[in-house]
Amino acid sequence: MIRRPAAVLAVSLLSLALSSCATPAASPIDDAVVAAPQAPAPDAPVAPALLPKVPQPPERPVAPPSVTDPAIPRAQRIDAFVEYTAATYGVDRAQIRGVLAQAEKKQAIIDAMNRPAEAVKQWHEYRPIFINDARINGGVAFYNANRAALDRVAAQTGVPAEYIVAIIGVETSYGRVTGNYRVVDALYTLAFDFPKRAPFFAGELAQLFALKHAEPQLDLMALKGSYAGAMGLGQFMPSSYRLWAKDGDGDGRRDLLTHLPDVFASIANYFVVHGWERGGPVVARATRDAGAQDFTPEGWDPVHPLADLAARGYRPQPGQPTADGATLLSLDGDAGKEYWLAYRNFYVITRYNRSPMYSLSVHQLAQAIRAGAGPAQ
Repeated sequence: MIRRPAAVLAVSLLSLALSSCATPAASPIDDAVVAAPQAPAPDAPVAPALLPKVPQPPERPVAPPSVTDPAIPRAQRIDAFVEYTAATYGVDRAQIRGVLAQAEKKQAIIDAMNRPAEAVKQWHEYRPIFINDARINGGVAFYNANRAALDRVAAQTGVPAEYIVAIIGVETSYGRVTGNYRVVDALYTLAFDFPKRAPFFAGELAQLFALKHAEPQLDLMALKGSYAGAMGLGQFMPSSYRLWAKDGDGDGRRDLLTHLPDVFASIANYFVVHGWERGGPVVARATRDAGAQDFTPEGWDPVHPLADLAARGYRPQPGQPTADGATLLSLDGDAGKEYWLAYRNFYVITRYNRSPMYSLSVHQLAQAIRAGAGPAQ
């Protein structure tokens, strides 16, 4: 939203006056026509002040053009990658070359990335994928089986256990579907044979070597994950693993593939470093006043004061939680349009996956799991 303060108008009028003075007169001064006085123009409407955005960690680095420019021969790009990774993360060059020599380009990965996107699902079509009896019951069972560890992490971090479980449920169906591609093959293929996303994926491939440097127990050639290189029950990319994974039980390792205490602590920490507010609300179902104008905010930052949203005709339903700021979410539900006020913690969930429907699914699955599992002990 662009603010247009009255000072801008004053500067514009002053500039116009100065340019008029600099223009030669077209006739003698005694023949000049004096314009009649005009009423001052009304001030332009001032947009409501926005609240500060949620502070975020620095952007993860991408690889330089010497690694990713498709006009450069592939062998030279690989050499540049070795130098970039060694210089940036202190990884031994021979180790990098040894792993890359075993990596394989996988056409199936490129095909998966190039697959035409399915028609965008509406909320009433998307929601049943994750909010169904099997996913809810599976989440309740997973929570009950790991309640002590989950509740301990929740108490330490302020991230409720049911949200940790819901992330695992949405991402990997509670660990049943974690991916069958070698992570090194996925990232190698996308770094050197998928130019439009090469800067990101080459950066993640470099982060994979840096992760190995920090976690020597990891066997890079054995790591399995998605076709995009995400791994473990929480589907962490290498940079997320390296930067934000936690040792959940003090054994000196961070194992997000098989060790549940580390998985739970790491998902919670991901939320914390992206701004999770202990005890804060996630969303509120909202009403829209008759005659209210459509409002489509830019992004999911909760920067709109609730008073501003109410002035636009959108307010929480009675009994729903409130917060200082929110953004508006409009979705096509089973019974028509649904309106939600999305708060700070909703924004944090969108840092895990940018889709607002993903984030609302995580929230609703978490609520259903909590209802089925009972209160935290």
